[in-house]
Amino acid sequence: MIEPFKDIEDARAFAQAIVDTVREPLLVLDGDLRVLAVSRSFYLTFQVHHQDVLGRPLYALGDGQWNIPALRMNLENIIRERAAMDPFEVEHEFPEIGRRVMLLNARCVFYADHSHTSLLLAFDDVTERRAIERQKEELLLQTEELLRQKDVLLREMEHRVANSLQIIASILMLKARTVTSEETRQHLQDAHQRVMAVAAVQGHLHTSASYDQIEIGPYLLRLCESLAASMIGDSRPITLQVLVNGGTALSAKAVSLGLIVTELVINALKHAFPKDRPDGRIIVSYEIDGSDWKLAVSDNGIGKPDVLSPPAKGGLGTTLVKALAQDLDARVEIDSSQAGVNVSLTHTAKASLLSQTA
Repeated sequence: MIEPFKDIEDARAFAQAIVDTVREPLLVLDGDLRVLAVSRSFYLTFQVHHQDVLGRPLYALGDGQWNIPALRMNLENIIRERAAMDPFEVEHEFPEIGRRVMLLNARCVFYADHSHTSLLLAFDDVTERRAIERQKEELLLQTEELLRQKDVLLREMEHRVANSLQIIASILMLKARTVTSEETRQHLQDAHQRVMAVAAVQGHLHTSASYDQIEIGPYLLRLCESLAASMIGDSRPITLQVLVNGGTALSAKAVSLGLIVTELVINALKHAFPKDRPDGRIIVSYEIDGSDWKLAVSDNGIGKPDVLSPPAKGGLGTTLVKALAQDLDARVEIDSSQAGVNVSLTHTAKASLLSQTA
């Protein structure tokens, strides 16, 4: 059987012992918000003496740092409504410990005879927490500003690159018109087409909202629409179709894919369809399966057995496609017949891993 306390002093001593075990600063207030009990941690935290706290009203402690109308109203509401107070934050320059941020929590204590009410008021020092939060906010703002500056610089760089490519293309075209050698003129015109292809890839690539991951479907679609508008028009009965089953790619890979598609489409438009051949069709397809993918450009033209002959027999475009395919760890396959040409690039993760470990 548990023996009751012998007198009120024993009960008070026991209650004080409980209060002193609380690690956070704690005050016990009466219904008039006067201090009935003080935890040891309160004295240590605020560096005050018991005669400066015990028996005094809360709003008279220290230099009046707790004499806050909103806080006083909240505490009085708790006593009246017998509720709990949501955390109440106070920032103050305390006499002994400097500027601190305190989070106050309060809860009523009810007695069986309902003759009086006590209030437990706990103090949580969140100064360091708030300082860390402010630092995080400042770092976030700095990061956002750096990203904004990066975006501005990147846009400026894109603009300058686009202008430079246009200037180079114009110089090549002007030079092609002035040379007398037909072979030299053809080389200059081919170089002009490559520069325009790079410009088209660069322009379409950076219309994407993200520079890191590019959606392959919209990217190739816009690219092929541009090629069709500039090289097919309404005078040639040729259709250019794009079939993509989804997938994204890093910008570097997207650039390579775009240059390959541009080169193969231009090659098909130049060689696959004589002027008297109707119903020409070019299909650009991209299939993805996990980390494996396959890019193919096919046409129903007259066929060209040496479409991707070795560099010694091929031209600049041949060398470019093979070099880009090698960078992408892709295998090039050509199927050419009287029914047309199909050039495919296949990348498999297993083959790529084997080539790295070989």
